[in-house]
Amino acid sequence: MTAEDRAPGRPVRVLLADDQPLLRTGFRMVLGAQPDLDVVGEAGDGAEAVDLARRLLPDVVLMDVRMPRMDGVAATRAIVESRLPVRVLVLTTFDLDEYVVGALRAGASGFLAKDVPADDLVTAIRTVAAGEAVVAPRILKRLLDRFAALPDPLETTPPALATLTEREREVLVQVARGLSNAEIARKLSVSETTIKTHVGHVLTKLGLRDRVQAVVLAYESGLVRPGA
Repeated sequence: MTAEDRAPGRPVRVLLADDQPLLRTGFRMVLGAQPDLDVVGEAGDGAEAVDLARRLLPDVVLMDVRMPRMDGVAATRAIVESRLPVRVLVLTTFDLDEYVVGALRAGASGFLAKDVPADDLVTAIRTVAAGEAVVAPRILKRLLDRFAALPDPLETTPPALATLTEREREVLVQVARGLSNAEIARKLSVSETTIKTHVGHVLTKLGLRDRVQAVVLAYESGLVRPGA
């Protein structure tokens, strides 16, 4: 569910999922101060988060990574695979570990550190609710450093990428390098609307949920290499 799907003026509905009550209280206070955000529920573990996501249908789940019974990665995967109109923004105390790539592959729409400034958290929730993706710059940098440490990929083009046109591949490369639609449009001397259309085609052809998953695929496939 995106901002366009919500009734005009309806606040973004947020579900908090964290096994630490104190942190949930802090998040509720920060988000509660925003007139366009509404905390509709709290979960203390991943299994409860999935259950509440199904029953409450929030716009965004603010998901902790490490929780009892079911971790944030498994919970994210369960929500995404249920095809609920719910997007997941993952929070972690750790900049990068095995959970980051796992959460992004599972369909998370964003990944932030728990010490993110309140204003940035609020902006990220609005961005994810609007159908975009968010990854904290320092986490993205370490994610790309991790890809840089991988062996060189095979020279053959992955079958999925072969379905893209030359221009779509070019756009995917720029997305993977962190450029916005406006920046790509300027670089390729076309309109921003054209780039938005190309990005939509790329996501559809590759079966991806959003730009974050596109970045991961571009680096994992070797289409783009860190530092290139």
